[in-house]
Amino acid sequence: MTALRNSAESASGSPNVRGVPDGAIVWWWRGATTVLAADLALLDDSERRRLRRMRTAADAAEFVGNRASVRRVLAGLLDAAPERIRLGRRPCPGCGDERHGPPAVLDPQVECWISVSHTSGCGMLAVAAVPVGVDVERMRDVRVRDLASVVLTPSEARWLEGRPAGDAPIRAFLRCWTRKEAALKAVGVGLTVPLDGVETHPAVAGTVTVAAGVPGTPDAWSVTDLPVPAAWTASVALPVGTAGPVRLRPHTGD
Repeated sequence: MTALRNSAESASGSPNVRGVPDGAIVWWWRGATTVLAADLALLDDSERRRLRRMRTAADAAEFVGNRASVRRVLAGLLDAAPERIRLGRRPCPGCGDERHGPPAVLDPQVECWISVSHTSGCGMLAVAAVPVGVDVERMRDVRVRDLASVVLTPSEARWLEGRPAGDAPIRAFLRCWTRKEAALKAVGVGLTVPLDGVETHPAVAGTVTVAAGVPGTPDAWSVTDLPVPAAWTASVALPVGTAGPVRLRPHTGD
């Protein structure tokens, strides 16, 4: 199983010679509430075009803050100025299209894999020397019964039906969802495959093995629940057999 270490403790060991950690490091941060000029200055042209399409000030603030945080975290890890960090995508392993493959660091050149996720109030970045996927979801009112038939496997749906009343069914559903999305983001295809065919073993807490893949990618993933504050649910996925722990760290914006 993938070991998990809380961010409050400093991680043992050091990044490898390319600046990429063994296992994975996952950074998380609180969502921004205002657009800061220093954050805005770090966005590239495509991100600025996306920003202009944002419908609300809150969405714009979180988008800018998240993209700036990704660059600042990578800058610290790779010993580069945040304005130098150039982001792009790898080709999709399913179809080869470079427009919707997994995210990548294009400059400075470093052999690492990254995954980015955000939800209301929280952003995340995972970095590893191997394919990695991370997903975070905010606890919210979810139409669990309506979504179960298209998102859950039969065994997941049966387990969910046994959850007590209150927010337990929603939290259980989001455990399934984040595990599925983390694994499929690690594969590199995202939510383009039928979710009801990806079994996440939600009755097991901590780390589980999830089968998912396309030709040329690993077909089994070690998916670990992340101990984020109760307002959110999050998971990270790495290929089964990956050496090194998963480390969770807060990013404060520095």
